[in-house]
Amino acid sequence: MNVIDRRETVLIRIVRFSQCMLSLIIDALWLMLPAYVPNSSAVLFSGKTPVDFGRNFIDGRRIFGPGKTFRGLIGGTLSGILVGLLLQLIKESTQIGVPSFEPISVVFTLSLGAMLGDLAMSFLKRRLGLDRGSPLPVADQLDFVVGAWVLTYIFFSDWFVQNFTPSIIVAVLILSPLLHVVVNIIAFKLGKKKEPW
Repeated sequence: MNVIDRRETVLIRIVRFSQCMLSLIIDALWLMLPAYVPNSSAVLFSGKTPVDFGRNFIDGRRIFGPGKTFRGLIGGTLSGILVGLLLQLIKESTQIGVPSFEPISVVFTLSLGAMLGDLAMSFLKRRLGLDRGSPLPVADQLDFVVGAWVLTYIFFSDWFVQNFTPSIIVAVLILSPLLHVVVNIIAFKLGKKKEPW
């Protein structure tokens, strides 16, 4: 094999690898959009009635805190469901090669699970004595991902295992913190969040 042939072989491998990586990223983002949207859109639905009704836990601290409201919980979840339904409609009408949200109920568990994961982290942060808005690196960026995965696995384990392959899981764990930081900075700049994290 001469030098030109070697270069062509290397170039072909690089192109194939890039195509595989791009496909992996697209699939990961596609699968996670019904979970990403609730977590980032809940802040747009801020309300007055907190999920914990202003009550304290047995340690004397708020259960979740004033930032977790019913409007945010419901609005965020519905936003994720609508996005999931739209994605499935796009897939069915265009036959593009992306994962399917069948059964369609998975968009509900992904969306609600993301919100419940965020609530669980808020509960944990209150137990640790952290005030509202205090950062907890990594956990803050992945709480909604874990919540979405756990709830979806409980109700749709076959679908979850089929779609969330090890490579997709790794891609989500890398992409989610990056996207979370970018979205929070944008929300902070727009005055929708008090902290840029």
